[in-house]
Amino acid sequence: MHKVLVCGLDTAKLPKITNKEADELLLKIKLENDEDAKSKFIMANLRLVLSLIQRFDSKHNSDDLFQVGVIGLLKAIGNFDLKYNVKFSTYAVPMITGEIKRYLKDNSSIKVPRSARDIAYKALQAREAIETKCQRNATLAEIAEAINFNEQEVACALNAVSEPISIYENVFSDEEDSLSLFEQLYDKGECEDIWNEKMLLKQSFLTLNEKERAILKARYYLDKTQMEIAEKLGVSQAQVSRLEKLALKKMKALM
Repeated sequence: MHKVLVCGLDTAKLPKITNKEADELLLKIKLENDEDAKSKFIMANLRLVLSLIQRFDSKHNSDDLFQVGVIGLLKAIGNFDLKYNVKFSTYAVPMITGEIKRYLKDNSSIKVPRSARDIAYKALQAREAIETKCQRNATLAEIAEAINFNEQEVACALNAVSEPISIYENVFSDEEDSLSLFEQLYDKGECEDIWNEKMLLKQSFLTLNEKERAILKARYYLDKTQMEIAEKLGVSQAQVSRLEKLALKKMKALM
């Protein structure tokens, strides 16, 4: 009734196993090297791979990510020790995710030195392990200590393999306006023009009445919402919105 077709697989037809059955299959895999048990165990864990690839941007080919995720699953099965006091899925998630991330970084258009990638991969694995164990975000210091590198090396490596963004990507948007990263970039040679604009901005701001200045200062310098400002001034949110637009219109006309 609830089948989903992903990477050519009908998820409704994928087998499900209980925790007890999973433990029995793992015993056969590890102690008897049973290939049939391994095949069943892999098929039963394909849902885990499919769920993990959904975390990544849809611009990547899902079939490729799925195949890489299965490689991560196979590595997790091969490296899993029955002595570990954790469920297999808990152990497998960081390995599958790490394999996918490694694939994405290796196939990025931006080439990163191998040494930086190696540190980054170790850091990502350490972060996953720490967050799984502690159920919170790992700190840079914890990650650095776990892989025996200093914090600066880890930070630089993670930054080197981070996903690049388009300069046309929006960094701010509301109902009426949006601002892209490109619009925030400027030529240092234009500093004089920017200085003049700032002077005009200040002069036009000073022509506003006290309430209008208070609203604009709270909105654009203190990062307050219209609702927060309305509560402080004892007026409605609609009134704050109207006064804000009116003040901006006045300033625009003066500038």
